[in-house]
Amino acid sequence: MMPFTVRTTRRTECVDITARIGECAAAAGWRDGVLHVFCPHTTAGVTINEGADPDVRRDLLATFDRLVPRSGDYRHAEGNADAHVKASLVGAGAWVPLADGVPRLGTWQAVYLCEFDGPRTREIWLQFVRAGGEATSARLETQC
Repeated sequence: MMPFTVRTTRRTECVDITARIGECAAAAGWRDGVLHVFCPHTTAGVTINEGADPDVRRDLLATFDRLVPRSGDYRHAEGNADAHVKASLVGAGAWVPLADGVPRLGTWQAVYLCEFDGPRTREIWLQFVRAGGEATSARLETQC
């Protein structure tokens, strides 16, 4: 597993982490297989979506705000209940294929950390499974 951190700057935002994922894969020497990108937080998540048009990210966040408003009839009383619900809708992880050490995404795709309770410093954990099924599970001592 290889962790790295992302510093978010707003309460809600989608941060493109695609380049960082590629840098980490290269640093680890990962070549061919699949990479699991995991967010170990309950008020943030990971998704793959449009990477070329920033309006798509704005639309996603606006839609989440309409579906799950910040002030609602929530039992969780810490003031961030909406962030927990939004993170659950997005999910905690995504799978990214790697070929020759390069993330293989669709033409318009990017990998995003979706922040719903920032600004914060978030961790992303990467786990690589080599083609043929062998997982690399040793924790690297340094962050990417």
